[in-house]
Amino acid sequence: MIVRIEKSKLAAIINLLYDLPLKGKQSRHRTKFIKLLHERLEEYREDIKQLLKEHCNLDESGEPVVKDDNTYDVKDIEAYIKDKKELDEEEIVIEGGDVQGMLKTVKEILFNCDREFRGEEAMIYDYICEKFEEGEGK
Repeated sequence: MIVRIEKSKLAAIINLLYDLPLKGKQSRHRTKFIKLLHERLEEYREDIKQLLKEHCNLDESGEPVVKDDNTYDVKDIEAYIKDKKELDEEEIVIEGGDVQGMLKTVKEILFNCDREFRGEEAMIYDYICEKFEEGEGK
């Protein structure tokens, strides 16, 4: 099984899974999956910081300048938006050996979940279920 997840969706998926009431093996495997996603989320956040450094005017310490309205002082907003969109749409890939059992358990959790989702949470739930469906048999 292979699961591909867009980097921009990582935090929302972590939050969705974190709030599910689980016990035993399901809870352990969910926790391992969240830890794996969290590591990738930290990498994504670092990539965003690097992207800001590339596209913003920098202060004396080499950090992006923040304007009075709490936005970054971006030199070329169109280039930044293009690069940020590309980064957001990059996918992480989870597959292989020692994560197969964990992925199967998380898939079971999601597909057998009887919790009611609304709004943005429902969209994320649908997204992650689709990603597990796409990864079946791979």
